[in-house]
Amino acid sequence: MKETRTGRLVTSAVLLALATVLSLIRVYKLPLGGSVTLLSMLPVCLLSIRCGAGWGMLCSLFYGVIQIALSFGELMSWGMTAGTWVGCLLFDYLLAYGSLGVAGLFRRHSAGGIAGGIGLAMVLRFVCHFISGTIFFAVWCPVGWNAALYSLCYNGSYMLPEMVFTMLGALALFRGPRTRSFLAGARS
Repeated sequence: MKETRTGRLVTSAVLLALATVLSLIRVYKLPLGGSVTLLSMLPVCLLSIRCGAGWGMLCSLFYGVIQIALSFGELMSWGMTAGTWVGCLLFDYLLAYGSLGVAGLFRRHSAGGIAGGIGLAMVLRFVCHFISGTIFFAVWCPVGWNAALYSLCYNGSYMLPEMVFTMLGALALFRGPRTRSFLAGARS
C-alpha cells in the first residue's frame, strides 16, 4: 500500500524533529564546530531509507537549514569573512546534511544495503566537512600543519565515531520486525 502525501509529510516532520532533539544531546563538541551526538543522523537516514533517496535528500537539506538556525549565533561569533561564511553554510550545512539523503539509495538490499547507504551518506558528509576545513577553515590550522591533514584529523575525530554509532544504531534497529515494517511502509 502506497503512503499518502500527508502521511509522508507527517513521518518526515516527526523524524526531523527527533533528529533535531538528538542533535542537541552531544557526547562531545569540538571548538570550531562538529560534535558526536546521540544518534542524531539516524532518524534522517531512516527517513531516506523509508521514502527513497530523492525525498531523503530534500528532507536532509531541510535538516541542514534547521541546523543552521540552531548554530547561527555560534557561526556569527567566529568572525568569518562573508565568503568564508557562505562557504561554511554551503559545505558544512547544506551539502553535508543534504548528502544524508543518499542513505536510501540501497534500501531494497536489506541490512547490507542499509549499512552501505548509511556508510556512503556519512562518508559524503565527511567529504563536505573536509573540503570546508581545507578551504574555509585553513586559517585556524596550527602552525606547521598541512591544511588538508588538519581538516582530515579534525573532521575525522567526530565524523568517524558519528558514522560508527549511526550504522550500529541502524543495524540494531533493523533487527526488529517493527523497524523493518516501518522502513517498508512507504514503498509502493
